[in-house]
Amino acid sequence: MQDMSRITELDLRGEVCPYTFVKTKLKLEELESGEELKVILDHAPAVENVPRSLKNEGHKILGIEQKGDNLWNVRIRKA
Repeated sequence: MQDMSRITELDLRGEVCPYTFVKTKLKLEELESGEELKVILDHAPAVENVPRSLKNEGHKILGIEQKGDNLWNVRIRKA
């Protein structure tokens, strides 16, 4: 069973690349290995770029869920 207290949320609505990746990476640095981060994005290029860049750094992308026309939740588990 997943410990819901270990999920941190980062709302990046209004941010664009490359700031979306930089801010996500900085937030991940605050977390312990294995913890989950949910990032809220409204910039379509970031939905492709952020997960790809984080995966290249060894983090696990748990899912990308579109919540509206221009709103996505990206779930990441820190390596």
